[in-house]
Amino acid sequence: MNYLAHAYLSFNQPEILIGNMISDYIKGKQQYEYSKGIQRGIRLHRFIDHYTDHHPATKDASKLMSKAVDRYSGALVDVAFDHFLANDIHEFKNEEDLNTFAQQTYTVLEEHKEELPENFKLVLPNMIEYNWLYNYRKPAGIEKSFKGVRYRSAHLKNTDSAFSLFEMEYEFLKECYHYLWDDLKQATKEEMDIILSETTIE
Repeated sequence: MNYLAHAYLSFNQPEILIGNMISDYIKGKQQYEYSKGIQRGIRLHRFIDHYTDHHPATKDASKLMSKAVDRYSGALVDVAFDHFLANDIHEFKNEEDLNTFAQQTYTVLEEHKEELPENFKLVLPNMIEYNWLYNYRKPAGIEKSFKGVRYRSAHLKNTDSAFSLFEMEYEFLKECYHYLWDDLKQATKEEMDIILSETTIE
């Protein structure tokens, strides 16, 4: 899952949110430089990624997207799933509800800006200015996010065919999202309960 899902699956816990959002920017033992709360968020992020990657729905969606982008299919599926979450009326009643959540997320990140890793600090202004979390709702936002993956990938030259495939197989990918989401949400709640009940992080 991408930024929106990780933010949502932090369940309104500020330090969990920070760790969940910055985890991809933290390498190895760097995580132990952060507070216990943020470490818990990093750990939860990695649980979400592992669970998502091994779910049958993700494998089906990745197999489809690999026709267009080969080994980068997983990254694009993560973005696509954020689109379906942004449009999931069971999680966000309408556009205003989604935008309120996005702004609340940005506020927490800005309030804890000094605790963010430098490489994430470079990303955050663009995330806020272009309202990434909200704009996952729109196909144009997904097309732009696909291109963002391309810019960060040394061997991914073009995502136009991937976006065309996303549009063509929209309903199939939506079904994959729904197949995954309820399982992932429940599993993440259970994992978070375990993490929060522990007094130390191993």
